[in-house]
Amino acid sequence: MAKKVELKTKVNDADVEGFLNTVEDDQKREDCFEILKLMKAVTKEKPKMWGSSIVGFGSYHYKGASGREGDWMLTGFSPRKQNLTLYIIGGFDLHKDLLKKLGKYKTSVGCLYIKKLDDVDRKVLKELVSESVKKMKNLKIN
Repeated sequence: MAKKVELKTKVNDADVEGFLNTVEDDQKREDCFEILKLMKAVTKEKPKMWGSSIVGFGSYHYKGASGREGDWMLTGFSPRKQNLTLYIIGGFDLHKDLLKKLGKYKTSVGCLYIKKLDDVDRKVLKELVSESVKKMKNLKIN
């Protein structure tokens, strides 16, 4: 029988704009509102808080080979102390050409880290988020 994973980071009804208005750094707060607008346009989804510090859009249900399953956002972002963290859930392997054109960033498994939006090409960023969301919507995760 499949085990539903009890994630610490869950979708909730906290106020997204209220959260973003608590970001102390003016530039980071402005960037967050721009990313919010970009992700709303790409996903056509209403933003939701996931845990206390992640703004997420949409969701999908996954089932792993181990039998574990759960729900997670299609994409999202978080204003972390060091960087703006964007969640590119499908990973970066299929997006190497876009990443070459993006600008200044770092990545880990499913996270794109940028210091500020001025460090990246916004059109390329929008395309990257769009391609990732499209991939996740068309993917059956087993």
